[in-house]
Amino acid sequence: DELWGANGSNEIMLQLFQAFGGPGRTALGADPTYSMYPEYARDTFTGWKLAHRNADFTLNVDKVLEAIAEVKPSMVLLTSPNNPTGTPLPMEDIERILAACETAEVVGAGEGVHPILVIDEAYVEFRKPGTPSAVSLIKDHPNLAVSRTMSKAFAFAGARVGYLAASKGIIDCVRIVRMPYHLSAVTQAAALAAFEHTDEQLSRVEHLRETREATAAWLKEQTYKDQPLEVAESGSNFLLFGGHFDKREAIFDELLKRGVLIRVVGPDGWLRVCMGTDEEMETFRNALVEVLRIVEAA
Repeated sequence: DELWGANGSNEIMLQLFQAFGGPGRTALGADPTYSMYPEYARDTFTGWKLAHRNADFTLNVDKVLEAIAEVKPSMVLLTSPNNPTGTPLPMEDIERILAACETAEVVGAGEGVHPILVIDEAYVEFRKPGTPSAVSLIKDHPNLAVSRTMSKAFAFAGARVGYLAASKGIIDCVRIVRMPYHLSAVTQAAALAAFEHTDEQLSRVEHLRETREATAAWLKEQTYKDQPLEVAESGSNFLLFGGHFDKREAIFDELLKRGVLIRVVGPDGWLRVCMGTDEEMETFRNALVEVLRIVEAA
């Protein structure tokens, strides 16, 4: 009654928009955030508003609370760690926003209707050891929903498995809008088999964390146009770096020519690299040093 499976966490997010969004309702996020949220808002005719993060991409909780009071959203969506920046979301921030949601008004709704808070934990397995999950708050907060995927740490993207932990009330609302027979028996069996081998499936996560920290330290030693590269704090399997790349598309293209594929995401001036094998990361480092020199001189 408090767990829901779907074809990836993207389907879960769409179902939440279908259940709690719609014409006359608004969803609230924190910019920069996952690029698909505004697409789900558009598809469900839900308004989409943003509160802005701090310069270091940490959540400006006061701004979020102000936006909740002003916008009166039916749902608030936050990613932890954040996508596309990797920024961790402290539990105390979640708790403050939860408290606000439990008393906030929803535009057009009757008395006693309050927004739900959705925490997207797609990359949560990569957080620093000992960091608690928002799942631990569900038992005391029926307006909280926590989404996860098996596409990242489990490397199970092709199976398309996501799951939602929430109160029975939220799960019942999602059950109303889902398509009939939406999750095949084969998908469910594959997910259960993966969960039975969780330790093996997640065995590389610690090494990826170590790779992330080592890569972050190395990137901070690199320069572009006589300025050291900035690296956003990350609790994910990727790093957002740069901060002042005035030709980020050119850097991306030159890296691609050398067989290195990264991402052009996030605010202007930034690029994102995912952690790979030791050999892949060495290739990335060597290529980036060469490419930055070429693009600077162009």
